[in-house]
Amino acid sequence: MLIAHRIALDPNNVQASYLAKAAGVARFAYNWALAEWKRQYEAWHADNSLPKPSQAALRRQLNAVKREQFPWMLDVTKCAPQMAIIQLGQAFANFFAGRARYPQFRKKGRDDRFTLTNDQFDIDGCRMRIPNLGWVRMRESLRFTGKIMSATISRVADRWFVSITVDTPDNPHLPKAENQGAVGVDLGVSALATLSTGETIPGPKPHKALLARLRRLSKSLSRKQKGGSIASGVERAAG
Repeated sequence: MLIAHRIALDPNNVQASYLAKAAGVARFAYNWALAEWKRQYEAWHADNSLPKPSQAALRRQLNAVKREQFPWMLDVTKCAPQMAIIQLGQAFANFFAGRARYPQFRKKGRDDRFTLTNDQFDIDGCRMRIPNLGWVRMRESLRFTGKIMSATISRVADRWFVSITVDTPDNPHLPKAENQGAVGVDLGVSALATLSTGETIPGPKPHKALLARLRRLSKSLSRKQKGGSIASGVERAAG
């Protein structure tokens, strides 16, 4: 079973700059490949003797030109652009299978992330080794045991996170569900958990009900004159 554990990173200024650059390279490679895919697909549609686009061919094409045309790509791990193009291939596979819409260009500030394969990083307690960068501190250690598959480093606002995907053994004490595939779980705060399928599991309903009641009481209290009998009752209820 695949499980994703999301951990906050604590990079210094130099490390944060590297992470931002790697995410920028990944975003550029994804958008470059998407534009090339569109161009090559239209050319193939007009002339079927031409090859159809593929992520493998686009990765080879980028490797052939990046040293001359995009030398700044060499400053970060090779996984950043390569995995971005592989993800584009997966996005097109999902589109053609009817599982997703047509891939869109990634935007800075919204899609700041890059992915590493399991041979490109190491985990040692509360730290992570990233190619061309070294060890970066993590706020906690990895919770799950099993084969580490990949790691996706992303930026949310001004904070960096790593989502580590682990292939864990199935729990023999739990009954197997019918037609059940592997699902990754990303533990969170706003939602109790987010599955790799995109489904979110909300937090406990009693907690939400109490928060809603507290908001109603706070609004009611703000409308009453402080010190009145009604306001005093609302204050006691809120307490």
